[in-house]
Amino acid sequence: MSESNVITIAGKEYDESSLNNQQVYLINQIRDLQGKAGSLRFQLDQVQVAQDHFTAALIKSVEEPVDQANSSEATIAN
Repeated sequence: MSESNVITIAGKEYDESSLNNQQVYLINQIRDLQGKAGSLRFQLDQVQVAQDHFTAALIKSVEEPVDQANSSEATIAN
């Protein structure tokens, strides 16, 4: 016995087996795009955290007294 897959489209439920090939194709495209969107949101979160870290490091470096900033540069250069 196969399981039926019910899909809600514009508030109305449809059994996937009753849909034509084009409709199933469009549903598969939407599912794939939803997955990609989730992955991109995940990657964007990582990029945002990294950007925030680098921004905070830059702000901290320009707020350091001149002597400490110069010694930090020497440490980074070595």
